[in-house]
Amino acid sequence: MGKFLRFIGILFMSLTAAFTVLGGVGTTCVALGAEKYDTMAGIVPFKWLYVLYVIVTLAIGIMGIRAVILLIKGRTNAYRYSMIALVAGIIVGGIHMATSRALRGSSMPVDAVVYTTVLTFLIFLIFKIPGVWKLVDFSKAKGNTNDVGGGLAAIVMGGLALSIQLWMAPTHTLSGINYGDAFHTPMMLIGWALMLLGIGLLARAIWKPALIANPALAST
Repeated sequence: MGKFLRFIGILFMSLTAAFTVLGGVGTTCVALGAEKYDTMAGIVPFKWLYVLYVIVTLAIGIMGIRAVILLIKGRTNAYRYSMIALVAGIIVGGIHMATSRALRGSSMPVDAVVYTTVLTFLIFLIFKIPGVWKLVDFSKAKGNTNDVGGGLAAIVMGGLALSIQLWMAPTHTLSGINYGDAFHTPMMLIGWALMLLGIGLLARAIWKPALIANPALAST
């Protein structure tokens, strides 16, 4: 049960980190060229604010990625660091949502990022219930016990990066142009790198116990 709960935590933290980074990248188009889109006319005088949203959101996304790494490694500060990243994401994302609704009447797709962050935050709050925490405690899962969760999470994040131009198209297609595919090459590189990382972690989770049980395999 503990392994399953840790997997859920790592998976949702990974999804949150991925959505946050992709949200920051996606806001770049508006921050640098709001005047190009009729629906973004209200944002033009506040482009400087959206530049700040890009910078801060990317920073929080990177914090989320580091939190995932700490969770996988079972570091003692992993839970606290994750909660800091989640609270920061909720606060900044909430302000971003309110600003966009006031200036252009809509805050999508920021809403999805914030809702995912809130859900992950609630999951991590549940983890801290004493009876649940005895099962979850990431710091007690040393070695490769979190590799399966980390591997699957990396594969999911890689899949999101590789398919972003598809699932972002409904909210990012303006004048027939899909701006969800504006960073095609970087997203493809990041996506495949995450997929390979995930496969590597899963392979280690399977192979390492076998090596411990039979050291002779290492020389084959």
